[in-house]
Amino acid sequence: MPNTALITGASSGIGKEFARYHASKGGDVIITARREASLIELKAELEQAHGITAHVIANDLGAEGGALALYQAVKDKGLQVDILINNAGFGGHGMHVERPLADEKAMIDLNVQALVTLSHQFGGDMIAKGSGKILNVASTAAMIPGPLQAVYFATKAFVMSYSQALDQEMRAKGVTVSSLNPGYVHTEFAATADLDGTDLVKQKGATPDTVAKLGYDGMMKGKLIIINEPQLSFMLNWVTPLLPRRAVLKMVAKMQAK
Repeated sequence: MPNTALITGASSGIGKEFARYHASKGGDVIITARREASLIELKAELEQAHGITAHVIANDLGAEGGALALYQAVKDKGLQVDILINNAGFGGHGMHVERPLADEKAMIDLNVQALVTLSHQFGGDMIAKGSGKILNVASTAAMIPGPLQAVYFATKAFVMSYSQALDQEMRAKGVTVSSLNPGYVHTEFAATADLDGTDLVKQKGATPDTVAKLGYDGMMKGKLIIINEPQLSFMLNWVTPLLPRRAVLKMVAKMQAK
């Protein structure tokens, strides 16, 4: 039975743990990110530990045409994607108007446009064969506005909304789509997003391996939205929506202030 997973942003963090977990179950992987050396190292680890085949495709998904280039590279290798895990993404701290516009647009290009392109292309292939699973990595940021990370929070809100709509469209055709909405996770994300020194990163947080396992297992069960912390899930689903909107905005701004 074919069982190949394409994982974006696989060179570190949650993406690397997705690859490890899928390989531990005997599945082949297609791992992609910008850092080819890290991917090659991961390929050797997975093949030696689990006896699977790991295909490396170094690619900048945020570059113009990057997502379509990845899709074509997979086709050129004659590979079929049974599971698509859209994990690649980044954030950025600061007031929107004080951040370089190019950085904000690059975030949209990777977090939204590349994810949509891959979901569209590989999702179409999955429907044609009557089966497949897509896991889009969003964030609990998807469920609230994000002062001092305005664009990042908005991109993740898009990912969560888009994923639910796709699942409704595709489930009857044999394809499920899940949105993974983790809380704070200890990865390179905080440093890349310049979040050090904020209350957000002072939280206990989760480890990438636990989040990857929870997300993967939820995807396999066809869950629509997956949140790794029950208390956070309760807060965001049942408490936050009842609070005055200004209070929520001030709370999030304080959490992300330095």
